[in-house]
Amino acid sequence: MSDFQPAAGGAGLRVDLLAIANLIGTNSRVLDVGCGDGALLQFLADHKDVDGRGIELSQAGVNACVSLGLSVVQGDADADLANYPEQAFDYVVLSQTLQATRNPRQVLLELVRIGRRAIVTFPNFGYWRIRWRLLMGGRMPMVGGLGEHWYETPNIHPCTIRDFEVLCSDLGLSIEHQRVLDDEGKAQAGRWANLFGGQALFMLRRH
Repeated sequence: MSDFQPAAGGAGLRVDLLAIANLIGTNSRVLDVGCGDGALLQFLADHKDVDGRGIELSQAGVNACVSLGLSVVQGDADADLANYPEQAFDYVVLSQTLQATRNPRQVLLELVRIGRRAIVTFPNFGYWRIRWRLLMGGRMPMVGGLGEHWYETPNIHPCTIRDFEVLCSDLGLSIEHQRVLDDEGKAQAGRWANLFGGQALFMLRRH
């Protein structure tokens, strides 16, 4: 795990998006899947001169991106990634979205097919705050970015860091970089990362 140096000019970006930006090389081709309001794509265009594209499910998100002059189309990670050619991008990004997909296994395979590398971030459901609230309250917790009731959340496939590592191994994917962050954005490492890290970042490629 390499030391993280915050990307220049990243004030206002989510912690995980700053970490993603730090991994992406200049003048790269980038596809951001579930790009939201386009904050990452805009940052990469301004600071790393990338050729960026995006897919976003919500019309409001697409409209926000287009208003910034970003090249974003409306689409669904589960259904539309198959339309992209193999190795069309240097990096394919999926941030805070994997747990909301219907078929995470297939989505991961599509990411590494389309991109030379895939960068994935997700909330860690093995985080100690989630475990503690479930243990003490006996109810599904509402913690940090998971601040919806169980019947409202889009998170249909929650996983822990260890779950994700096992899935990558099952799919034959190489983990080139792994970073686990706590609530303050501080890196967690070693055997306790799955307990004390609220969110995780992985950079993957095919063998």
